[in-house]
Amino acid sequence: MRYCRTALILLAMALALTACGRLTVMPPPEGEPVVLKPAELATTWTDAEGGTLTLKQGGTFIADKVCVAVSWYDGLTWSGTGTWEQGSNKKQSLVGLSFDADHSVDPYHPERGEREPAPYAALRQGKVLKLWVAIGDPDNDYPNCVLTSPAS
Repeated sequence: MRYCRTALILLAMALALTACGRLTVMPPPEGEPVVLKPAELATTWTDAEGGTLTLKQGGTFIADKVCVAVSWYDGLTWSGTGTWEQGSNKKQSLVGLSFDADHSVDPYHPERGEREPAPYAALRQGKVLKLWVAIGDPDNDYPNCVLTSPAS
């Protein structure tokens, strides 16, 4: 009897979590956090759909249909130019972008342009360097935005 009651409670909890849409959060991509030098960041990064982000020495960039994360929106790709900055904590570099032109993320309110997507975090997996950022609502399993570049 006790076993049945416990099983029913666990089932109810699982259904409640499913109804909330939150059994798991998409984990970060494989790799170890890494602090990169500006020269290691200044290269062309490519996402899974062929979008590119070219970070240049001196802090400018060119983006061509590269995946970005803005607020809770999923699946955004942006093109344009702007500036980039490197930040870091003790374990990991962060790359922030500031686009020269506004990019509307709200089709109902295009006047609310968004120039700064969420920063990318740096990882190293073997000889591959990655910049990544989580996309969309963390309660859903949207794929992460991952940019790669061969390590030097």
